[in-house]
Amino acid sequence: MKVLVTGGAGFIGSNFCYYMLEKYPDYQLVCLDKLTYAGNLSTLSRALKNKRFTFEKGDIADKKFVDGLFTRHKFDYVINFAAESHVDRSIENPQVFLVTNIIGTQVLMDACRANGNIRFHQVSTDEVYGDLPLDRPDLLFTEQTPIHTSSPYSSSKAGADLLVQAYHRTFNLPVTISRCSNNYGPYHFPEKLIPLMISRALANQSLPVYGDGKNVRDWLYVDDHCSAVDLIVHQGTVGEVYNVGGHNEMTNLDIVKLILAQLNKPESLITFVSDRKGHDLRYAIDPSKIHAQLGWLPKIKFKDGIKMTIEWYLNNKKWWQEIISGAYKNYYDTMYKNK
Repeated sequence: MKVLVTGGAGFIGSNFCYYMLEKYPDYQLVCLDKLTYAGNLSTLSRALKNKRFTFEKGDIADKKFVDGLFTRHKFDYVINFAAESHVDRSIENPQVFLVTNIIGTQVLMDACRANGNIRFHQVSTDEVYGDLPLDRPDLLFTEQTPIHTSSPYSSSKAGADLLVQAYHRTFNLPVTISRCSNNYGPYHFPEKLIPLMISRALANQSLPVYGDGKNVRDWLYVDDHCSAVDLIVHQGTVGEVYNVGGHNEMTNLDIVKLILAQLNKPESLITFVSDRKGHDLRYAIDPSKIHAQLGWLPKIKFKDGIKMTIEWYLNNKKWWQEIISGAYKNYYDTMYKNK
């Protein structure tokens, strides 16, 4: 089998590449990534040594490039992790999110249609559902929850989801969609909450927390997400949406305090800053459908996963320090430019 993984130089995509290479010794993986600010080729340094792994630099919204890629490779599965994903950046520049997240998805699906109706999986987010009230812990997002977006980022992902469903109904393209809660783990880009707080705490810098820090997120260790996508791609029902969550609801403030405690740093480093525009209050996923239909359950408890994550960042300082300094941007040129 040959699998195209888009966005494979990013956080979740890279973890998925490693997961698939280890689980399926007869699979070939092609990783497509534009290597924007959040795409880091050094993240894939181990995968690049594997003969079953091929890296392609390109833009999923570039039709000519994507069509050529599909012509060169005969894919059996296409799994779309590629996305602009940072809410704050989407508020500053919405257009790039619309191009990558919606047009890019359309270009990929058109290529799937033109090459034998290739099986397509869209990796989405629980943010398409909007948010839930803090005082109703009984409420959870299900696959029937109406889409109700809050940011240009979530709107672009919701638009892509609707397009995927339309391609299934109109063109009979074999698709599935997964909507996952917040991920954490190795190779998480340092602008996101958990790695940002770890890196700044280690440097004894202030830890900025939006508003009062009471916003709640449902956290899932990245390997558990990878196993869910794997199951959906191979065993899921075509045309269906699957919610993926860990039942690990934590306030942002509690996350920050936990990280400080693990690193033996004082809570005096916490600084409360002006809240994000349109900041969602609470996310909480009901994963009962994927459990009932595919037998999936998360294996990593948050108390264990956060310790593993902090330990990874302590043991891989070079990786994230180069990102913060900008040095990682030179990695692609070093590896490929003159070859």
